[in-house]
Amino acid sequence: MHHTLFPGPSGTALQPALRPAAAPPRLALVFGSGGVKSVAALGVVQVLEEAGIQADLVVGCSAGAVFGALAAAGHPAAECVRLAQTLWSREITSQRRKAAWLDMALAPWVAARGDRFGETFALRDDRLILERLQRAFGSLRLEDLPVPLRVSTADAHTGEAVVLAQGPVCEALRASVALPFLFTPHRVAGRLLMDGSVCDPLPLAGAAQAQVVLALGFEVPLPRRVAGPVRLATRVTAGLTNNLLHARIAAHAGPSRIVLLPQLERRVGLFETQAMPALLDLGRKAALQALPRLQQLLSACQEHPAGAALPSSQGLRAALAA
Repeated sequence: MHHTLFPGPSGTALQPALRPAAAPPRLALVFGSGGVKSVAALGVVQVLEEAGIQADLVVGCSAGAVFGALAAAGHPAAECVRLAQTLWSREITSQRRKAAWLDMALAPWVAARGDRFGETFALRDDRLILERLQRAFGSLRLEDLPVPLRVSTADAHTGEAVVLAQGPVCEALRASVALPFLFTPHRVAGRLLMDGSVCDPLPLAGAAQAQVVLALGFEVPLPRRVAGPVRLATRVTAGLTNNLLHARIAAHAGPSRIVLLPQLERRVGLFETQAMPALLDLGRKAALQALPRLQQLLSACQEHPAGAALPSSQGLRAALAA
């Protein structure tokens, strides 16, 4: 079940609500999780900009939300790339939280006082990432961006998907990148939220009303060798995440849904920023391959009223790999 958060009557608390009736977006871009790999989304944005194609909605999860927010804020593709290089860096994960080991040592006593450990534990300090988000987005709000932005997160207590459609951009993005163990969950208007990839690594559900969807996601690579407990845990979580990814894609398949799943030649770390140029090129190649089909679907939108079925060409879904 997905919840979309809107301001409550008090103007402070957020409560699940239905968005007021409006014309469905013509084209939605959906960018999934993947750490630095998600910068490939800006390669997609570059291709669309060159083709004169404007999105009406951006939906993002985790790093995909961060890079998608740059495009939703109205920056040209080249400026998005420049800002991305300042936002996402290995320096963010080098901010060690000194109290982390003490928290682990005291965990049995903390657990006796409720769920505080799950709410406060993190290996890294989040002050730098908050500072960079604030520098890039300032006081911008999701509902005021040139292109509407929906940020996919997960409830830190239940794992339930929570899609943020209103409120400060910085707060929503900080919540969406709150990867368990790395950063603490982040409270948005009273609700504790964490990285959206936990429940939906490619949040196609957030663009369900769009006439046409172009989505970009990544599978989590499996370790080639399992030489210890960490690699074993990585293999298990990678398998779970990939199964969830493909289940979400299947659940939202349709003739007007184009899903890009570029394949990497090698493993790329979450914050391996030196790979950004190659990843941008990867996104460009995937988008260029999908462009003829996308243009066909958008042309069909002009010939069919909103809500009418679009013609199918080669089955229910175009799953393209670079």
